[in-house]
Amino acid sequence: MNILEFSLLVWLGSFTAGLLGALTGLGGGVVIVPLLTSVFGVDIRYAAGASLVSVIATSSGAASAYIKEGFTNLRLGMFLEVATIVGAMVGAMLATQVSVKVLTIVLAIVLLYSAYLSQQPRSEYADNEPADTIATQLRLNGTCPTATGTMSYQVHSIGAGFGMMAIAGLFSGMLGIGCGSLKVVAMDRVMRIPFKVSTTTSNFMIGVTAAASAGVYLVRGYIDPGLSMPVMLGVFPGALLGARVLVGTQTQSLRIIFSLVLVAMAFKMVYNSLLGGS
Repeated sequence: MNILEFSLLVWLGSFTAGLLGALTGLGGGVVIVPLLTSVFGVDIRYAAGASLVSVIATSSGAASAYIKEGFTNLRLGMFLEVATIVGAMVGAMLATQVSVKVLTIVLAIVLLYSAYLSQQPRSEYADNEPADTIATQLRLNGTCPTATGTMSYQVHSIGAGFGMMAIAGLFSGMLGIGCGSLKVVAMDRVMRIPFKVSTTTSNFMIGVTAAASAGVYLVRGYIDPGLSMPVMLGVFPGALLGARVLVGTQTQSLRIIFSLVLVAMAFKMVYNSLLGGS
């Protein structure tokens, strides 16, 4: 395979990664790392470096469109990002002291349960519960467009959601993954905000986290321009397309896509951990 064929195939895979990342809020890395390591035999460290570039590109490509459409809750995303970054810092410090294999199995179980939870029906806008005091004080409640017009929603269980974001950051720091899945589930199921708001706000958040991590990989020399360039050029238009598709897609269809990706992630992680796959 020559360099042109390699770059074209990486571009096609990255385009798909950007599309899925924008639709699900998981970032493009969920597809990029397995693609580069399993299919193209790229070293995991360079694959992770390219993955971070893809996550930033996904977030950059989708976030602007989502903000323009009125889906992303910026105040909530910045508030929750504090917990994620603190958790990631703690996870990075504990990474060498905890069994990665055990953590991988635990996270895989969490992903499968999250896929199950995401399929349980719930009303996204009809809300008879009292507003969360902290959410009201911090002005975290918001509105988003729907097929029937702009709808308002309330953010619940700020403490529990903040804690789950810290756990997502912890896993991210220990395992070197984005954990966008836990972020989406925390906002969707714990904080009970609309699913499209959950995925779009997650897209915004993962870009901030990845930008901080990418500096470390760049300093260590694990971001290869020859590999990262076709990844970025593929992910960015894929994310833009995903942002356009999401606006007109039914929420239940997005939930199904989200669940399928989570199940694939879980089995891939178990395979890597127990059977020594790439």
